[in-house]
Amino acid sequence: MDLRKILNIFTVLVAATIVTVISLWIGQQAYSWLPPQAAAESQLIDDLISFLVTLGAFIFLGVTGTLMYSIIFHRAQRWDLSDGPHIEGNVTLEVVWTAIPIMLVLWIAAYSYQVYEEMGIQGPMELVHLHNPLGMESADAAPPEEGEPVENIDVVAKQWAWVFHYPERNVTSTELHLPSDRRVRLALKSEDVLHGFYIPAFRLKQDIVPNHTIDFEFTPIREGEYRLTDSQYSGTYFATMQANVVVESPEDYHQWLSYAATQKPTPALNQAASEYAQAADQPVKNGWARVAPAPSPIVNYPG
Repeated sequence: MDLRKILNIFTVLVAATIVTVISLWIGQQAYSWLPPQAAAESQLIDDLISFLVTLGAFIFLGVTGTLMYSIIFHRAQRWDLSDGPHIEGNVTLEVVWTAIPIMLVLWIAAYSYQVYEEMGIQGPMELVHLHNPLGMESADAAPPEEGEPVENIDVVAKQWAWVFHYPERNVTSTELHLPSDRRVRLALKSEDVLHGFYIPAFRLKQDIVPNHTIDFEFTPIREGEYRLTDSQYSGTYFATMQANVVVESPEDYHQWLSYAATQKPTPALNQAASEYAQAADQPVKNGWARVAPAPSPIVNYPG
């Protein structure tokens, strides 16, 4: 092997090492691009996102680096208008650049499915009666063991409001309260159209299908206030369909339940209904006809 080939191999190895280190660094930065990790499932999702960012950065830097190297060191001489060498093809190269993307896609798919199984959120699985073909078991965010307490909360979505019912004390609220470090099971229902339950800090999103009850499980781990929004376009005022999410200690959670249970049910503020009423009072009607929002929910705790 002559010196030129040795230098080429050394250059490729050094470049691959540099690209790998930079890609790993970029992948670690992905954690800072997202909201705080407020649920156990968010840790799994963030690891998956970091993995995808690392892989994408490696491919991007590798391809652009190769292009820049070719442009700088292998371009034709000035005023050289002759044709390049006639190349019929390279079977080995074509097999490699076909096999590698296939393996990457399969790797991403397997990792993504493993994360979904570890989350154990159930979601629409009960509707389609899917089973676990790979025999993967839940880990960090696994469903609770037999006998471990689970908080059951009913979630009703309608145009355009969220209503939360706590069967333990028969309490209703337009603000979602959750105990930290406790498994929570939501029964998601829609009274009209397709809605989407989405809390960015939890990295969780689940479509809510009319005429179906979807069990949705997760584990809040960080106390604080977060935001629930409708991730689906459910009509004119869907942007107003938001709610506060309060994660608190189990003691504070049960104290809040006891307090809310003593409150007389009253109509909650409904921004969609307010905006609809204002539009109806205008002497000149603009735009398309709007769907009238559902009546303001009657709850113990309006938030």
